[in-house]
Amino acid sequence: MQGMSLTSLKKHKALIPLYVCVALGCGGAIFYTARLAFRNPDVQWNRTGEISNEEFRTKQYKFYSPSIDYSKLESPAPKF
Repeated sequence: MQGMSLTSLKKHKALIPLYVCVALGCGGAIFYTARLAFRNPDVQWNRTGEISNEEFRTKQYKFYSPSIDYSKLESPAPKF
């Protein structure tokens, strides 16, 4: 079996959507992992050992939380 390259993709154009979907899936996985590494309060990057949860009290760091009623939250966007 030969390796896939740009010249072989020209012969098999039906594989291009597959490569696009796989690339988007890999990009989404990398984005989500990086978001968890930098935005999650369970991850601590400093080595001082001090845990500061005060900065996360007002931030929403989860995409969705079943225990929060989102209909009663104030929108950060200005109302017109």
